[in-house]
Amino acid sequence: MKVAKTTRGAPLIGQVKDDIDRVFDRFFTSPFFGETMLPGFPFESMAEARNQWAPRLDLTEKENEFIIRCEVPGIHRENLDINLTGDVLRISGHRDEVQETKDEMYLYRELEVGRFVRTLKLPVAVEAGNINAAYQDGILTIHVPKAAAAVARKIVIK
Repeated sequence: MKVAKTTRGAPLIGQVKDDIDRVFDRFFTSPFFGETMLPGFPFESMAEARNQWAPRLDLTEKENEFIIRCEVPGIHRENLDINLTGDVLRISGHRDEVQETKDEMYLYRELEVGRFVRTLKLPVAVEAGNINAAYQDGILTIHVPKAAAAVARKIVIK
């Protein structure tokens, strides 16, 4: 007996939860996060935008820099791209689909594949020329130094 192939996603309950999460994310988005599903940018159609996924990330702040850690396991570093335009940092990439072989058949498929885009609106000016990124153990770490004018300084009272 052959089991029907599942083409994408989790069971119905998981899909409903994901849909509800996306609705709440739209209403309660942090000002640091930009829009990830704009029609035509970076996608050609809304159908393509609906098929995107978004890796999880952390944004932390130190006195002199922001640090972004983004979960991208299974993605080769050549499939990752980081761009800064004005005060918006854009992390994009893609994870290739694992091809099913003749002797296996998916019974359940949950791994996200395809293109993704995450955008972050940075709250202060940064030094674009000094941004650096490293990729290790499935985590992309980006160090974004603040511009000298944005770094807080203690004023000595004379």
